[in-house]
Amino acid sequence: QVQLVESGGGLVQAGGSLRLSCAASGLAVSSVTMGWFRQPPGKEREFVAAFSWSGGNTYYTDSVKGRFTISRVDAKNTVYLQMNSLKPEDTAIYYCARSGFTNSRAALSYDYWGQGTQVTVSS
Repeated sequence: QVQLVESGGGLVQAGGSLRLSCAASGLAVSSVTMGWFRQPPGKEREFVAAFSWSGGNTYYTDSVKGRFTISRVDAKNTVYLQMNSLKPEDTAIYYCARSGFTNSRAALSYDYWGQGTQVTVSS
């Protein structure tokens, strides 16, 4: 049974940092593409970042490039999202998810999802 459990969300002031964790069970994060998505209040879920199993490539949406970093610790079977220089527009519920595709930014290509963790950035 695949389970993804996010943690690390919270309330932070603009300019601050948070590190989100996604602990996986029932799958090996080294063998799949793991992604982070977010859903701002009143908006649709959007792609944030992904770590591809193929070549270990990483991908980011333009709005977080240079501020967010996705990483993976295989020994812990955990994926992280380091978020620096946070802005109020980063406020959202953040989800981690698993995809069998090499590289995908489309939510439809992800088949397992965590429950989400709330990130709130105050101005």
